[in-house]
Amino acid sequence: MAIKGILERFKKGLAKTAQLFNVRSWLGRKVDQAFLDELEGRLIQADVGVAATARIIDSVREAFAEKTADEELVGFVKDQLKELLRDPSPDALLVASKKPSVYLIAGVNGSGKTTSIAKLAQRLRDQDKSVVLAACDTFRAAAADQLSIWAGRAGCEIVRGAPGADPASVAHDACQRALARGSEILIVDTAGRLHTQTHLMRELEKIKSVVQRQIPGAPHEVLLVLDGTNGQNAIRQAEVFTKSIGCTGVILTKLDGTAKGGVVVAVRQTMKLPIKFLGVGEGIEDFQPFDADAFVESLFS
Repeated sequence: MAIKGILERFKKGLAKTAQLFNVRSWLGRKVDQAFLDELEGRLIQADVGVAATARIIDSVREAFAEKTADEELVGFVKDQLKELLRDPSPDALLVASKKPSVYLIAGVNGSGKTTSIAKLAQRLRDQDKSVVLAACDTFRAAAADQLSIWAGRAGCEIVRGAPGADPASVAHDACQRALARGSEILIVDTAGRLHTQTHLMRELEKIKSVVQRQIPGAPHEVLLVLDGTNGQNAIRQAEVFTKSIGCTGVILTKLDGTAKGGVVVAVRQTMKLPIKFLGVGEGIEDFQPFDADAFVESLFS
């Protein structure tokens, strides 16, 4: 989708967060301590994070102290946010030199993980990629059923086990299926788990280990799905999951339902992980690759 289309999706989905960045209330005001305090409060409310907020406020103070807030100041704040969000590496998913590319997806229950997998699979199918889904959330029959429905719609193969089956064995079978079919993509779902459940985190590590043994270099991406409405709690989840399985990127969901869209900045700055995709609505088209410029511009629309 062109940058204009992404911007329109972000504008719609991030409307609640954008209400905090009411530029009209800035213009014509003196950039004094009261102005800076208000700006700081808005950034904190949006869950931009303490460190990133402090950096932005210090920069604004140095460049605009006692001046009149104008469009130049607005552009300056935008540039500060864009700089905090940009990643030097490509935002696109890593593609393996030899098929299949394996994407392991993790996250807590309720984060939107299964839906995100379905939307990602659909995007890849729309690019004419052959996709196999591994339904390794064997503890929740509804999760595998939901994934099966989405797989049917998207035209993906799915490998699933009996309820309560060993998730690692399902991952093993899915790897074999993807190799046998010459599939381009294997997406591995995992059981939703709290980041505080040590025994379940070990099981996630086991799934990753099985995938690594079956397909050299896999998984090529380990994507963590985070619920944007959780704000700073999402940071703690990211820390634990990354320590356990080495996350390579983040999918942030449900940003249309919160005024805390600034958590994108907090996750990027705290974890140093690239934001790969944003979920800003219910539809397939509302699941978009992250674009720092479009994201920031939507906050100031």
